[in-house]
Amino acid sequence: MRKIILTVLGILLIIAAFFGAQSIINSKKRPVAKPAKVVKTIFVDTVQNSTIPISISANGNLTAKQRLELFAEVQGVFRGGSKLFRTGQAYNKGQTLIRIDASEYYATVQSSKSNLYNLITSIMPDLRLDYPEVYPKWQKYLADFDLSKSTPPLPEITSEKEKYFISGRNILTSYYNVKNLEQRLSKYRITAPFQGVLTEALVTEGTLIRQGQKLGTYIETGVYEMEVAIPKAYGNLIELGKSVELTDLDQGKSYTGKVSRLNASVNQASQTITAYIELKNKELREGMYLEAQLDAKEEPNAIEIDRNLLQEGNKVFIVRDSVLDLIEVQPAYFGEQKVVVKGIPDQTILLAKSVPGAYAGMLVAIYEEKRASDVAPRTTNDKQ
Repeated sequence: MRKIILTVLGILLIIAAFFGAQSIINSKKRPVAKPAKVVKTIFVDTVQNSTIPISISANGNLTAKQRLELFAEVQGVFRGGSKLFRTGQAYNKGQTLIRIDASEYYATVQSSKSNLYNLITSIMPDLRLDYPEVYPKWQKYLADFDLSKSTPPLPEITSEKEKYFISGRNILTSYYNVKNLEQRLSKYRITAPFQGVLTEALVTEGTLIRQGQKLGTYIETGVYEMEVAIPKAYGNLIELGKSVELTDLDQGKSYTGKVSRLNASVNQASQTITAYIELKNKELREGMYLEAQLDAKEEPNAIEIDRNLLQEGNKVFIVRDSVLDLIEVQPAYFGEQKVVVKGIPDQTILLAKSVPGAYAGMLVAIYEEKRASDVAPRTTNDKQ
Protein backbone atom coordinates (compact mmCIF):
# COMPACT_ATOMS: atom_id res chain seq x y z
CA MET A 1 0.00 0.00 0.00
CA ARG A 2 2.85 2.33 0.83
CA LYS A 3 4.39 1.79 -2.59
CA ILE A 4 1.08 2.45 -4.32
CA ILE A 5 0.63 5.72 -2.44
CA LEU A 6 4.17 6.88 -3.30
CA THR A 7 3.70 6.00 -6.97
CA VAL A 8 0.47 7.98 -7.20
CA LEU A 9 2.05 10.97 -5.47
CA GLY A 10 5.02 10.87 -7.87
CA ILE A 11 2.74 10.83 -10.90
CA LEU A 12 0.68 13.73 -9.54
CA LEU A 13 3.86 15.69 -8.84
CA ILE A 14 5.09 15.16 -12.37
CA ILE A 15 1.74 16.27 -13.84
CA ALA A 16 1.71 19.36 -11.64
CA ALA A 17 5.27 20.24 -12.66
CA PHE A 18 4.38 19.88 -16.35
CA PHE A 19 1.37 22.17 -16.13
CA GLY A 20 3.30 24.65 -14.00
CA ALA A 21 6.06 24.83 -16.58
CA GLN A 22 3.51 25.38 -19.36
CA SER A 23 1.96 28.17 -17.39
CA ILE A 24 5.28 29.89 -16.84
CA ILE A 25 6.16 29.59 -20.57
CA ASN A 26 2.84 31.00 -21.68
CA SER A 27 3.02 33.89 -19.27
CA LYS A 28 6.42 35.08 -20.59
CA LYS A 29 6.05 37.99 -23.11
CA ARG A 30 8.72 38.65 -25.69
CA PRO A 31 9.20 42.29 -26.83
CA VAL A 32 8.56 42.83 -30.57
CA ALA A 33 11.70 44.13 -32.29
CA LYS A 34 11.11 47.36 -34.16
CA PRO A 35 12.77 47.55 -37.63
CA ALA A 36 15.64 49.97 -37.81
CA LYS A 37 14.89 53.06 -39.83
CA VAL A 38 17.48 53.09 -42.67
CA VAL A 39 18.13 56.40 -44.43
CA LYS A 40 20.48 56.21 -47.42
CA THR A 41 22.75 59.07 -48.38
CA ILE A 42 22.46 60.06 -52.02
CA PHE A 43 24.11 62.40 -54.52
CA VAL A 44 21.88 64.87 -56.31
CA ASP A 45 21.98 67.58 -58.98
CA THR A 46 19.78 70.61 -59.50
CA VAL A 47 18.16 70.56 -62.94
CA GLN A 48 18.88 73.50 -65.22
CA ASN A 49 17.52 72.92 -68.73
CA SER A 50 19.53 74.21 -71.68
CA THR A 51 20.19 73.54 -75.35
CA ILE A 52 22.04 70.21 -75.68
CA PRO A 53 23.97 69.53 -78.92
CA ILE A 54 23.38 65.95 -80.08
CA SER A 55 26.36 64.28 -81.74
CA ILE A 56 26.45 60.81 -83.30
CA SER A 57 29.53 58.66 -82.76
CA ALA A 58 30.87 56.67 -85.70
CA ASN A 59 34.17 55.09 -86.64
CA GLY A 60 35.94 53.64 -89.63
CA ASN A 61 39.14 53.37 -91.65
CA LEU A 62 40.53 55.95 -94.06
CA THR A 63 40.72 55.29 -97.78
CA ALA A 64 42.28 57.51 -100.43
CA LYS A 65 39.72 59.64 -102.22
CA GLN A 66 41.51 59.15 -105.54
CA ARG A 67 42.59 55.54 -105.95
CA LEU A 68 43.82 54.03 -109.21
CA GLU A 69 43.99 50.29 -109.84
CA LEU A 70 46.59 49.72 -112.56
CA PHE A 71 45.80 47.09 -115.21
CA ALA A 72 47.57 46.29 -118.48
CA GLU A 73 45.53 46.66 -121.68
CA VAL A 74 48.39 45.49 -123.90
CA GLN A 75 51.06 42.81 -123.77
CA GLY A 76 54.80 43.28 -123.62
CA VAL A 77 57.93 43.41 -121.50
CA PHE A 78 58.02 45.91 -118.62
CA ARG A 79 60.85 48.38 -119.24
CA GLY A 80 62.43 50.41 -116.45
CA GLY A 81 62.00 54.17 -116.18
CA SER A 82 63.47 57.05 -114.23
CA LYS A 83 61.99 55.63 -111.00
CA LEU A 84 61.75 52.06 -109.80
CA PHE A 85 58.27 50.59 -109.73
CA ARG A 86 58.24 49.82 -106.01
CA THR A 87 55.78 50.16 -103.12
CA GLY A 88 56.05 53.58 -101.48
CA GLN A 89 57.53 55.27 -104.55
CA ALA A 90 56.14 58.81 -105.02
CA TYR A 91 55.34 60.26 -108.45
CA ASN A 92 54.38 63.70 -109.69
CA LYS A 93 51.50 64.30 -112.07
CA GLY A 94 52.45 63.28 -115.61
CA GLN A 95 55.41 61.10 -114.65
CA THR A 96 55.62 57.63 -116.18
CA LEU A 97 54.48 54.85 -113.89
CA ILE A 98 54.88 51.90 -116.27
CA ARG A 99 56.48 51.68 -119.72
CA ILE A 100 55.92 48.53 -121.74
CA ASP A 101 58.18 47.73 -124.70
CA ALA A 102 56.27 48.88 -127.82
CA SER A 103 59.01 48.90 -130.47
CA GLU A 104 57.30 46.30 -132.65
CA TYR A 105 53.90 47.91 -132.38
CA TYR A 106 55.41 51.37 -132.98
CA ALA A 107 56.75 50.17 -136.31
CA THR A 108 53.24 49.05 -137.31
CA VAL A 109 51.86 52.48 -136.45
CA GLN A 110 54.53 54.24 -138.46
CA SER A 111 53.80 52.03 -141.45
CA SER A 112 50.11 52.92 -141.33
CA LYS A 113 50.91 56.63 -141.03
CA SER A 114 53.19 56.38 -144.06
CA ASN A 115 50.40 54.73 -146.06
CA LEU A 116 48.03 57.56 -145.16
CA TYR A 117 50.60 60.14 -146.20
CA ASN A 118 51.08 58.38 -149.55
CA LEU A 119 47.31 58.22 -150.17
CA ILE A 120 46.91 61.94 -149.63
CA THR A 121 49.92 62.66 -151.82
CA SER A 122 48.43 60.59 -154.65
CA ILE A 123 45.24 62.67 -154.81
CA MET A 124 46.97 66.06 -154.88
CA PRO A 125 47.22 66.31 -158.74
CA ASP A 126 43.49 65.56 -159.09
CA LEU A 127 42.60 68.07 -156.41
CA ARG A 128 44.65 70.74 -158.16
CA LEU A 129 42.82 70.18 -161.46
CA ASP A 130 39.26 69.31 -160.36
CA TYR A 131 38.97 71.09 -156.97
CA PRO A 132 41.37 74.00 -156.98
CA GLU A 133 39.43 75.75 -154.19
CA VAL A 134 40.31 72.99 -151.62
CA TYR A 135 43.80 72.28 -152.89
CA PRO A 136 45.60 74.82 -150.60
CA LYS A 137 44.30 73.34 -147.32
CA TRP A 138 45.31 69.80 -148.31
CA GLN A 139 48.67 71.08 -149.45
CA LYS A 140 49.16 72.70 -146.02
CA TYR A 141 48.09 69.46 -144.33
CA LEU A 142 50.83 67.53 -146.10
CA ALA A 143 53.38 70.20 -145.26
CA ASP A 144 52.52 69.95 -141.53
CA PHE A 145 52.38 66.14 -141.53
CA ASP A 146 55.15 64.75 -139.26
CA LEU A 147 55.61 60.99 -139.00
CA SER A 148 57.31 61.35 -135.60
CA LYS A 149 54.30 63.12 -134.08
CA SER A 150 50.66 62.28 -133.62
CA THR A 151 48.61 62.34 -136.81
CA PRO A 152 46.86 65.73 -137.10
CA PRO A 153 43.11 65.94 -137.82
CA LEU A 154 42.15 65.94 -141.48
CA PRO A 155 41.19 69.27 -143.05
CA GLU A 156 37.53 70.21 -142.69
CA ILE A 157 35.47 68.95 -145.62
CA THR A 158 33.23 71.79 -146.86
CA SER A 159 31.28 70.26 -149.79
CA GLU A 160 29.59 67.05 -150.83
CA LYS A 161 31.85 66.68 -153.89
CA GLU A 162 34.96 66.95 -151.77
CA LYS A 163 33.54 64.46 -149.29
CA TYR A 164 32.76 61.86 -151.96
CA PHE A 165 36.14 62.33 -153.59
CA ILE A 166 38.13 61.94 -150.33
CA SER A 167 36.04 59.02 -149.15
CA GLY A 168 36.26 57.27 -152.51
CA ARG A 169 40.05 57.28 -152.30
CA ASN A 170 39.85 55.41 -148.92
CA ILE A 171 41.51 58.30 -147.07
CA LEU A 172 38.96 58.51 -144.26
CA THR A 173 39.25 54.79 -143.51
CA SER A 174 43.04 54.95 -143.47
CA TYR A 175 42.99 58.01 -141.20
CA TYR A 176 40.76 56.41 -138.56
CA ASN A 177 42.78 53.19 -138.68
CA VAL A 178 45.90 55.22 -137.90
CA LYS A 179 44.19 57.04 -135.03
CA ASN A 180 43.02 53.70 -133.61
CA LEU A 181 46.58 52.34 -133.72
CA GLU A 182 47.92 55.51 -132.09
CA GLN A 183 45.33 55.22 -129.32
CA ARG A 184 46.42 51.69 -128.59
CA LEU A 185 50.08 52.70 -128.73
CA SER A 186 49.46 55.20 -125.91
CA LYS A 187 48.44 52.30 -123.66
CA TYR A 188 52.01 51.00 -123.65
CA ARG A 189 52.83 53.88 -121.33
CA ILE A 190 50.88 54.59 -118.12
CA THR A 191 51.39 58.01 -116.56
CA ALA A 192 50.41 59.37 -113.14
CA PRO A 193 47.10 61.28 -113.40
CA PHE A 194 47.83 63.05 -110.09
CA GLN A 195 50.55 63.38 -107.48
CA GLY A 196 50.61 60.35 -105.26
CA VAL A 197 52.29 57.20 -104.02
CA LEU A 198 52.41 53.62 -105.26
CA THR A 199 50.88 51.47 -102.50
CA GLU A 200 51.03 48.12 -104.30
CA ALA A 201 53.48 46.85 -106.93
CA LEU A 202 52.80 43.42 -108.45
CA VAL A 203 55.39 43.47 -111.28
CA THR A 204 59.03 44.40 -111.63
CA GLU A 205 61.22 45.57 -114.48
CA GLY A 206 61.75 42.84 -117.09
CA THR A 207 58.46 41.07 -116.33
CA LEU A 208 56.39 39.88 -119.27
CA ILE A 209 53.08 41.67 -118.83
CA ARG A 210 49.93 40.12 -120.25
CA GLN A 211 46.73 41.83 -121.26
CA GLY A 212 44.32 42.26 -118.33
CA GLN A 213 47.02 41.67 -115.70
CA LYS A 214 46.89 43.80 -112.54
CA LEU A 215 50.07 45.82 -112.10
CA GLY A 216 49.56 47.68 -108.83
CA THR A 217 47.66 50.37 -106.93
CA TYR A 218 48.31 54.11 -106.99
CA ILE A 219 46.69 56.61 -104.59
CA GLU A 220 46.69 60.35 -104.04
CA THR A 221 48.15 61.40 -100.69
CA GLY A 222 46.72 64.10 -98.46
CA VAL A 223 43.04 63.66 -99.34
CA TYR A 224 41.13 60.78 -97.74
CA GLU A 225 37.60 59.61 -97.10
CA MET A 226 36.10 57.64 -94.23
CA GLU A 227 32.95 55.58 -94.64
CA VAL A 228 30.67 55.56 -91.60
CA ALA A 229 27.26 54.00 -90.92
CA ILE A 230 24.60 56.32 -89.51
CA PRO A 231 21.39 54.95 -87.91
CA LYS A 232 18.41 55.45 -90.18
CA ALA A 233 16.63 57.52 -87.53
CA TYR A 234 19.34 60.21 -87.70
CA GLY A 235 19.91 60.14 -91.45
CA ASN A 236 17.81 63.25 -92.07
CA LEU A 237 19.89 65.18 -89.51
CA ILE A 238 23.19 64.83 -91.41
CA GLU A 239 23.80 67.49 -94.05
CA LEU A 240 26.36 67.71 -96.84
CA GLY A 241 29.28 69.98 -96.06
CA LYS A 242 28.75 69.78 -92.28
CA SER A 243 31.97 69.90 -90.27
CA VAL A 244 33.01 66.71 -88.44
CA GLU A 245 35.58 66.22 -85.66
CA LEU A 246 37.64 63.04 -85.91
CA THR A 247 40.02 61.59 -83.32
CA ASP A 248 42.90 59.14 -83.56
CA LEU A 249 42.39 57.02 -80.44
CA ASP A 250 45.98 55.72 -80.49
CA GLN A 251 47.77 59.06 -80.70
CA GLY A 252 45.06 61.31 -79.29
CA LYS A 253 45.23 63.71 -82.26
CA SER A 254 42.15 65.44 -83.64
CA TYR A 255 41.34 66.27 -87.25
CA THR A 256 38.55 68.21 -88.94
CA GLY A 257 36.66 66.89 -91.94
CA LYS A 258 33.36 67.43 -93.68
CA VAL A 259 30.50 65.28 -94.96
CA SER A 260 31.18 64.95 -98.69
CA ARG A 261 28.62 62.31 -99.75
CA LEU A 262 25.49 60.57 -98.46
CA ASN A 263 24.12 57.30 -99.78
CA ALA A 264 20.53 57.62 -100.91
CA SER A 265 19.61 54.04 -99.96
CA VAL A 266 19.32 52.33 -96.56
CA ASN A 267 21.24 49.15 -95.81
CA GLN A 268 18.51 46.54 -95.37
CA ALA A 269 20.57 44.33 -93.06
CA SER A 270 21.73 47.00 -90.58
CA GLN A 271 19.12 49.71 -91.29
CA THR A 272 21.86 52.33 -91.57
CA ILE A 273 22.78 55.04 -94.06
CA THR A 274 26.33 55.31 -95.36
CA ALA A 275 27.99 58.71 -95.08
CA TYR A 276 31.44 59.67 -96.39
CA ILE A 277 33.66 62.12 -94.53
CA GLU A 278 36.45 63.87 -96.45
CA LEU A 279 39.70 64.86 -94.73
CA LYS A 280 42.72 66.78 -96.00
CA ASN A 281 45.88 66.35 -93.97
CA LYS A 282 49.41 65.28 -94.89
CA GLU A 283 49.80 63.44 -91.58
CA LEU A 284 47.06 60.95 -92.41
CA ARG A 285 47.65 57.54 -93.97
CA GLU A 286 45.34 55.16 -95.74
CA GLY A 287 43.95 52.51 -93.39
CA MET A 288 44.10 54.65 -90.22
CA TYR A 289 41.28 54.02 -87.76
CA LEU A 290 39.49 57.18 -86.60
CA GLU A 291 36.45 57.97 -84.49
CA ALA A 292 34.08 60.69 -85.69
CA GLN A 293 31.58 62.85 -83.84
CA LEU A 294 28.88 64.08 -86.21
CA ASP A 295 26.85 67.05 -84.97
CA ALA A 296 23.27 66.06 -85.74
CA LYS A 297 21.09 68.76 -84.12
CA GLU A 298 20.53 70.83 -80.97
CA GLU A 299 17.79 69.80 -78.53
CA PRO A 300 16.32 72.81 -76.63
CA ASN A 301 15.05 72.65 -73.03
CA ALA A 302 16.81 69.38 -72.24
CA ILE A 303 19.46 67.90 -69.95
CA GLU A 304 21.97 65.08 -70.36
CA ILE A 305 22.17 62.33 -67.72
CA ASP A 306 23.73 58.88 -67.34
CA ARG A 307 21.77 56.07 -68.96
CA ASN A 308 21.71 54.04 -65.73
CA LEU A 309 19.60 56.77 -64.10
CA LEU A 310 16.76 56.13 -66.54
CA GLN A 311 14.14 53.79 -65.04
CA GLU A 312 11.70 51.74 -67.09
CA GLY A 313 12.83 53.54 -70.24
CA ASN A 314 11.13 56.88 -69.49
CA LYS A 315 11.31 57.63 -65.74
CA VAL A 316 13.85 59.19 -63.36
CA PHE A 317 14.15 59.57 -59.59
CA ILE A 318 13.79 63.00 -58.01
CA VAL A 319 13.87 64.09 -54.35
CA ARG A 320 10.87 65.70 -52.65
CA ASP A 321 11.12 66.45 -48.93
CA SER A 322 13.83 63.82 -48.36
CA VAL A 323 11.76 61.18 -50.18
CA LEU A 324 12.45 59.63 -53.58
CA ASP A 325 9.80 59.98 -56.24
CA LEU A 326 9.51 58.78 -59.86
CA ILE A 327 8.50 61.13 -62.67
CA GLU A 328 8.08 60.50 -66.39
CA VAL A 329 10.45 62.14 -68.89
CA GLN A 330 10.80 62.29 -72.67
CA PRO A 331 14.05 60.69 -73.94
CA ALA A 332 15.27 62.64 -76.98
CA TYR A 333 18.51 60.79 -77.82
CA PHE A 334 20.27 57.69 -76.50
CA GLY A 335 24.08 57.64 -76.58
CA GLU A 336 26.45 54.90 -75.51
CA GLN A 337 26.69 56.19 -71.92
CA LYS A 338 24.45 59.28 -71.84
CA VAL A 339 20.83 60.03 -72.64
CA VAL A 340 19.26 63.41 -73.44
CA VAL A 341 15.87 63.84 -71.75
CA LYS A 342 13.19 66.53 -71.69
CA GLY A 343 10.25 67.27 -69.41
CA ILE A 344 12.01 67.89 -66.07
CA PRO A 345 11.22 71.35 -64.60
CA ASP A 346 14.09 73.65 -63.67
CA GLN A 347 15.37 73.57 -60.08
CA THR A 348 14.16 69.99 -59.63
CA ILE A 349 16.42 67.94 -57.32
CA LEU A 350 17.49 65.01 -59.50
CA LEU A 351 19.23 61.83 -58.36
CA ALA A 352 22.79 62.08 -59.74
CA LYS A 353 24.07 58.57 -59.00
CA SER A 354 22.10 55.36 -59.01
CA VAL A 355 21.15 53.85 -55.63
CA PRO A 356 20.79 50.04 -55.36
CA GLY A 357 17.28 49.05 -54.37
CA ALA A 358 15.86 52.55 -54.78
CA TYR A 359 12.08 52.87 -54.88
CA ALA A 360 9.45 55.60 -54.83
CA GLY A 361 8.82 56.70 -51.22
CA MET A 362 12.28 55.76 -49.98
CA LEU A 363 13.70 58.04 -47.26
CA VAL A 364 17.05 59.55 -48.25
CA ALA A 365 19.57 62.10 -47.03
CA ILE A 366 21.33 64.42 -49.46
CA TYR A 367 25.11 64.23 -49.28
CA GLU A 368 26.79 67.58 -48.58
CA GLU A 369 30.53 68.00 -48.80
CA LYS A 370 32.08 69.59 -45.73
CA ARG A 371 34.26 72.54 -46.39
CA ALA A 372 37.63 72.89 -44.74
CA SER A 373 36.49 76.16 -43.10
CA ASP A 374 33.55 74.35 -41.50
CA VAL A 375 35.83 71.95 -39.62
CA ALA A 376 37.21 73.64 -36.43
CA PRO A 377 40.90 73.01 -35.80
CA ARG A 378 41.76 71.09 -32.66
CA THR A 379 43.52 73.15 -29.95
CA THR A 380 46.05 72.03 -27.37
CA ASN A 381 43.33 71.92 -24.72
CA ASP A 382 41.22 69.70 -26.97
CA LYS A 383 44.09 67.25 -27.33
CA GLN A 384 44.52 67.14 -23.59
